[in-house]
Amino acid sequence: MNNDQQAEVVAVRKNGDGDIVQLKLNTGSVVDYKTAQQMVQNNEIKNLNVFRGRDDEMHLRSNADGDPSNNLDNLPIF
Repeated sequence: MNNDQQAEVVAVRKNGDGDIVQLKLNTGSVVDYKTAQQMVQNNEIKNLNVFRGRDDEMHLRSNADGDPSNNLDNLPIF
């Protein structure tokens, strides 16, 4: 899938602990965190990557671009 066909995250939903549990895409779709991880690995969402954290779990993060405003934690809440 080329970059023009990839979805982009425009907003996030967090749980009571402040953890991201859902992501809203520019396509209007809302996906849960695990689905978003799979979509990133399938190259269906741009500007994100999946990594293994110190807790040995897989996590999502924005690609480093020096702009903190587009980090997942800084996106609008929906």
